[in-house]
Amino acid sequence: MARAIAQDCSSSPPVVIGVLNGAVRFMMDLLAALPQPLAAEIDYDFLDAKSYRGTRATGPVELSRHLVVPVRGRPALVVDGIVDTGHTLNCVVNHLRHGGADPVRVCALLDKPSRRQVEVAVDYVGFQIEDVFVVGYGMDCDQRHRSLPYIGVLPD
Repeated sequence: MARAIAQDCSSSPPVVIGVLNGAVRFMMDLLAALPQPLAAEIDYDFLDAKSYRGTRATGPVELSRHLVVPVRGRPALVVDGIVDTGHTLNCVVNHLRHGGADPVRVCALLDKPSRRQVEVAVDYVGFQIEDVFVVGYGMDCDQRHRSLPYIGVLPD
């Protein structure tokens, strides 16, 4: 995935935007895998966007942390741990576009297309998964299980 991103972004390094908190671990590993000199040219920041409580989507997306790194007139790469309903990612992408980022690409470790309610373009996908609730490697259930060094399925 890092090679594909590097190839697509070689002429203009993006601002990499992680979606807190689930993308942090994946994003740091992804940034470490990018080749030099691209990695040295990348700025990164985080947005806090939430639409879940426990294992249920709650509806409206809450953006509670805004960017410090400017994106106007710059390419952006959104990094998320998982794309589920699409609501959160759609909100983040629209927020960045409204802020002047151009183009906005999306990278997700996991994609769960069977749950999609809002169509969002995901440019780079690690793995497609079935409709199960996963935790670990940054993803959580009410802030628990986030620090697991692997991805596991949360039992019903």
